[in-house]
Amino acid sequence: MSNAYIIEIGSHAAGIVTRNERSFRFFSSDRIFDSLEGREFRSARDAERAARALFLERRHLVSGQLFAGF
Repeated sequence: MSNAYIIEIGSHAAGIVTRNERSFRFFSSDRIFDSLEGREFRSARDAERAARALFLERRHLVSGQLFAGF
């Protein structure tokens, strides 16, 4: 089993997670995902879910701002 995984959301490299004794720690590779920097997750899949949720939330906020003036 690997000790590090790349987390990709669509065409974005969100970051990597590295395994330690009890968890996986997230390291951001894009500003969008900086709020996850250093967070620990029970699994690499949990980290991927958090990154995906953050990406979708940010995308929703940006699209809402674009149409707020109409």
